[in-house]
Amino acid sequence: MVHRPFIRKAINNVFYRFIFETQRHNGIGELLEILGSIINGFALPMKEEHKLFLARALIPLHKPKSVAIYHQQLSYCIVQFVEKDYKLADTVIRGLLKYWPVTNCQKEVLFLGELEEVLEATQPAEFQRCMVPLFKQIGRCLNSSHFQVAERALFLWNNDHIVSLIAQNRVVIFPIIFEALERNIQSHWNQAVHGLTANVRKMFLDMDSELFEECQQQYMEKQAKAKEIQEQRESAWRQLEAVVAAKAAGDDMVLVN
Repeated sequence: MVHRPFIRKAINNVFYRFIFETQRHNGIGELLEILGSIINGFALPMKEEHKLFLARALIPLHKPKSVAIYHQQLSYCIVQFVEKDYKLADTVIRGLLKYWPVTNCQKEVLFLGELEEVLEATQPAEFQRCMVPLFKQIGRCLNSSHFQVAERALFLWNNDHIVSLIAQNRVVIFPIIFEALERNIQSHWNQAVHGLTANVRKMFLDMDSELFEECQQQYMEKQAKAKEIQEQRESAWRQLEAVVAAKAAGDDMVLVN
């Protein structure tokens, strides 16, 4: 018992060195397995040092390229924290968004799986604190050209608890996600993604048809405005090209004379 703080500190130092210096260590997964058991035994209310450990050591472990090797154990530890203290959900979700991969699609699929587990333990008040940046990121995932990323993001709507959270906050979430759904319907190359998107779209329509129509109208207006701006740009370029061509023709005539 007396050595526990020392052991935790030693593990912390291993993690810090791995995250911020070497990114090479053969025992991260094993250490996380040990920590999973330790976190499971944390007394409530949770001590501040344990919350700091989550924010400073565990969440940054999502950053290294090799996260896939130990992600299962890491995800277990993270979810344990949220299940112990649901108020930590906002901290965890924002941490995931901070380290969200930009170019590694397989890593994105892992993050989406972990996100679903965290949202499963998230209460409405904590969900509301982070739902805007969260669904902006989910919208980007929906439009991913990598079908596994788009598919995994759409699978979130198979979770009844997540659908319930979305329904309670649909006035905020619908406008954020609507454009991504329409883009998928119109132009995504994968048929499975098309089908899943259509299901989610219908779910939104059944949930609140009035809000759905309002979002659709706003989307159509935005598209019309974007088309008008594009046409104006093309017209301006054509005029410039005509002026340049006329000037070049005039210069040629001067040279001939």
